Amino acid sequence: MEVIKTEIDGVFIIEPRIFKDARGYFFESFSTREFEEKVCKTTFVQDNESFSFYGVIRGLHFQKPPYTQSKLVRVIKGSVLDVAVDIRKGSPTYGKHVAVELTEENHRQLFIPKGFAHGFAVLSEVALFQYKCDNFYAPQSEGGIAWNDEDLNINWQIPLDKVSLSPKDTLHPKLKDYDSDFEL
Repeated sequence: MEVIKTEIDGVFIIEPRIFKDARGYFFESFSTREFEEKVCKTTFVQDNESFSFYGVIRGLHFQKPPYTQSKLVRVIKGSVLDVAVDIRKGSPTYGKHVAVELTEENHRQLFIPKGFAHGFAVLSEVALFQYKCDNFYAPQSEGGIAWNDEDLNINWQIPLDKVSLSPKDTLHPKLKDYDSDFEL
């Protein structure tokens, strides 16, 4: 796998080696050994999957300490704009984000470390999205940042009249109004 550094330390794009022939393709989507050599040591404990339609924006979500999560995300079907926002107090990239298009064609994955809010927008008709987490889901520790926080300046690539949100995702505060639990 090729690991590509992003503008924010600790956030990585991962491109697998794809072997194609007349039958189709094969690739190794995850190897603990290679991941630990090239990205970081972690133990993923939970895999999640979501199915969404065009215009759905999920996020920006995180879990507060002590239940923080790192995530390794990818798209199985369709395409999404995947976004990671640094919410670590004292970080030189606090409030900055990385946005990467993940598609069933490019097979890219994004690694989002602890201390980041995460979300994605569905750019295709439908999207099947999978992610690995290094901590279990803890509903009492859920947190979120407003997806449309103008200070974050995220171009979700979806017209406003086509955006579809969960009721919970309409209630998150802006980053400047969130007293971050995350320290660098």
